[in-house]
Amino acid sequence: MKKLYLIRHAKSSWSDVLLDDFERPLNQRGEKNAPFMANILLQHHIFPDVIVSSPAKRAKTTAEIFAHTLGYSKEIVWNKALYLTSPKTLLNILHTTSNEYNTVFVFGHNPEFTEFANTISGETIENIPTCGIVGFELFGNNWNSLKANSAKLIFFEYPKKYN
Repeated sequence: MKKLYLIRHAKSSWSDVLLDDFERPLNQRGEKNAPFMANILLQHHIFPDVIVSSPAKRAKTTAEIFAHTLGYSKEIVWNKALYLTSPKTLLNILHTTSNEYNTVFVFGHNPEFTEFANTISGETIENIPTCGIVGFELFGNNWNSLKANSAKLIFFEYPKKYN
Protein backbone atom coordinates (compact mmCIF):
# COMPACT_ATOMS: atom_id res chain seq x y z
CA MET A 1 0.00 0.00 0.00
CA LYS A 2 1.41 3.38 -1.06
CA LYS A 3 1.26 6.31 1.36
CA LEU A 4 2.10 9.91 0.56
CA TYR A 5 2.77 12.63 3.13
CA LEU A 6 2.85 16.22 1.91
CA ILE A 7 4.67 18.39 4.44
CA ARG A 8 4.65 22.13 4.03
CA HIS A 9 7.82 23.84 5.19
CA ALA A 10 7.82 25.32 8.70
CA LYS A 11 7.28 29.04 9.28
CA SER A 12 9.92 31.14 7.57
CA SER A 13 11.48 34.45 8.39
CA TRP A 14 10.69 37.67 6.58
CA SER A 15 13.07 39.75 8.70
CA ASP A 16 15.43 40.44 5.79
CA VAL A 17 13.24 41.88 3.04
CA LEU A 18 16.21 41.99 0.65
CA LEU A 19 16.85 38.26 0.95
CA ASP A 20 15.88 36.20 -2.09
CA ASP A 21 12.73 34.13 -1.43
CA PHE A 22 14.61 30.88 -2.13
CA GLU A 23 17.07 31.70 0.67
CA ARG A 24 14.58 32.55 3.43
CA PRO A 25 15.39 30.58 6.62
CA LEU A 26 13.03 29.32 9.28
CA ASN A 27 12.03 31.77 11.97
CA GLN A 28 11.96 30.93 15.68
CA ARG A 29 8.46 29.47 15.50
CA GLY A 30 9.43 27.34 12.51
CA GLU A 31 12.50 26.01 14.33
CA LYS A 32 10.22 25.02 17.22
CA ASN A 33 7.36 23.57 15.14
CA ALA A 34 9.43 21.36 12.81
CA PRO A 35 10.74 18.96 15.48
CA PHE A 36 7.37 19.09 17.26
CA MET A 37 5.53 17.94 14.13
CA ALA A 38 8.19 15.34 13.32
CA ASN A 39 7.62 13.92 16.79
CA ILE A 40 3.92 13.56 16.03
CA LEU A 41 4.86 11.31 13.10
CA LEU A 42 7.23 9.43 15.39
CA GLN A 43 4.43 8.88 17.93
CA HIS A 44 2.23 7.49 15.14
CA HIS A 45 5.10 5.23 13.92
CA ILE A 46 5.10 6.91 10.51
CA PHE A 47 8.48 6.71 8.80
CA PRO A 48 9.50 7.52 5.23
CA ASP A 49 11.05 5.14 2.74
CA VAL A 50 12.23 8.22 0.86
CA ILE A 51 12.20 11.96 1.45
CA VAL A 52 11.93 14.33 -1.50
CA SER A 53 12.20 18.07 -0.87
CA SER A 54 12.33 21.45 -2.45
CA PRO A 55 15.87 22.77 -2.01
CA ALA A 56 14.59 26.20 -0.90
CA LYS A 57 16.25 26.89 2.44
CA ARG A 58 13.04 26.80 4.52
CA ALA A 59 11.87 23.50 2.99
CA LYS A 60 15.36 22.00 3.10
CA THR A 61 15.80 22.85 6.77
CA THR A 62 12.36 21.44 7.60
CA ALA A 63 13.13 18.20 5.74
CA GLU A 64 16.48 17.87 7.52
CA ILE A 65 14.85 18.36 10.94
CA PHE A 66 12.22 15.71 10.16
CA ALA A 67 14.88 13.30 8.85
CA HIS A 68 16.98 13.73 12.00
CA THR A 69 14.01 13.36 14.36
CA LEU A 70 12.73 10.25 12.56
CA GLY A 71 16.16 8.62 12.29
CA TYR A 72 16.10 8.75 8.50
CA SER A 73 19.69 8.07 7.43
CA LYS A 74 19.35 7.85 3.63
CA GLU A 75 19.98 10.70 1.23
CA ILE A 76 17.25 13.30 0.91
CA VAL A 77 16.31 13.84 -2.74
CA TRP A 78 16.53 17.58 -3.49
CA ASN A 79 14.27 18.41 -6.42
CA LYS A 80 14.34 22.02 -7.61
CA ALA A 81 11.09 21.43 -9.53
CA LEU A 82 9.30 21.45 -6.14
CA TYR A 83 10.09 25.16 -5.74
CA LEU A 84 7.49 27.31 -7.51
CA THR A 85 5.95 24.12 -8.81
CA SER A 86 2.52 23.25 -10.10
CA PRO A 87 0.22 20.38 -9.15
CA LYS A 88 0.94 18.86 -12.58
CA THR A 89 4.70 18.94 -11.95
CA LEU A 90 4.19 17.47 -8.49
CA LEU A 91 2.16 14.66 -10.06
CA ASN A 92 4.92 14.04 -12.63
CA ILE A 93 7.52 13.85 -9.85
CA LEU A 94 5.45 11.28 -7.98
CA HIS A 95 4.78 9.28 -11.16
CA THR A 96 8.54 8.81 -11.54
CA THR A 97 8.94 7.61 -7.94
CA SER A 98 10.18 4.03 -7.70
CA ASN A 99 7.55 1.54 -6.62
CA GLU A 100 10.07 0.10 -4.16
CA TYR A 101 9.04 3.02 -1.91
CA ASN A 102 5.78 2.55 -0.04
CA THR A 103 5.87 5.69 2.12
CA VAL A 104 7.00 8.93 0.50
CA PHE A 105 7.45 12.27 2.27
CA VAL A 106 7.46 15.37 0.05
CA PHE A 107 8.46 18.76 1.50
CA GLY A 108 7.43 21.90 -0.30
CA HIS A 109 5.24 24.93 -0.60
CA ASN A 110 1.75 26.35 -0.88
CA PRO A 111 -0.52 27.05 -2.67
CA GLU A 112 0.46 24.06 -4.81
CA PHE A 113 0.41 21.54 -1.94
CA THR A 114 -3.13 22.44 -0.90
CA GLU A 115 -4.38 22.35 -4.49
CA PHE A 116 -2.66 19.01 -5.10
CA ALA A 117 -4.01 17.51 -1.85
CA ASN A 118 -7.56 18.47 -2.79
CA THR A 119 -7.17 17.13 -6.32
CA ILE A 120 -5.85 13.68 -5.45
CA SER A 121 -8.26 13.14 -2.55
CA GLY A 122 -11.41 14.91 -3.67
CA GLU A 123 -11.43 16.52 -0.22
CA THR A 124 -11.61 20.23 0.50
CA ILE A 125 -8.73 21.39 2.62
CA GLU A 126 -8.85 25.16 2.80
CA ASN A 127 -5.15 25.56 3.51
CA ILE A 128 -2.23 23.41 4.59
CA PRO A 129 -0.62 25.67 7.20
CA THR A 130 3.11 25.99 7.67
CA CYS A 131 4.55 22.71 8.97
CA GLY A 132 1.21 21.05 8.22
CA ILE A 133 1.29 17.36 7.31
CA VAL A 134 -1.31 15.78 5.06
CA GLY A 135 -1.19 12.02 4.57
CA PHE A 136 -2.87 9.92 1.89
CA GLU A 137 -3.32 6.27 1.11
CA LEU A 138 -3.36 5.60 -2.62
CA PHE A 139 -6.16 3.43 -3.99
CA GLY A 140 -3.66 1.83 -6.40
CA ASN A 141 -0.40 0.15 -5.48
CA ASN A 142 1.67 2.01 -8.02
CA TRP A 143 2.86 5.64 -8.01
CA ASN A 144 1.76 5.88 -11.64
CA SER A 145 -1.84 5.30 -10.55
CA LEU A 146 -1.90 8.64 -8.71
CA LYS A 147 -4.39 11.04 -10.30
CA ALA A 148 -7.48 13.05 -9.35
CA ASN A 149 -9.60 11.29 -6.70
CA SER A 150 -7.15 8.40 -6.40
CA ALA A 151 -6.15 8.75 -2.76
CA LYS A 152 -7.85 8.69 0.62
CA LEU A 153 -7.03 11.38 3.19
CA ILE A 154 -5.75 9.56 6.29
CA PHE A 155 -3.81 12.20 8.23
CA PHE A 156 -3.96 15.97 8.67
CA GLU A 157 -1.97 17.56 11.46
CA TYR A 158 -0.61 21.05 11.95
CA PRO A 159 1.01 22.95 14.82
CA LYS A 160 -1.93 25.18 15.78
CA LYS A 161 -4.02 22.09 16.56
CA TYR A 162 -1.80 21.71 19.61
CA ASN A 163 -1.49 25.34 20.78
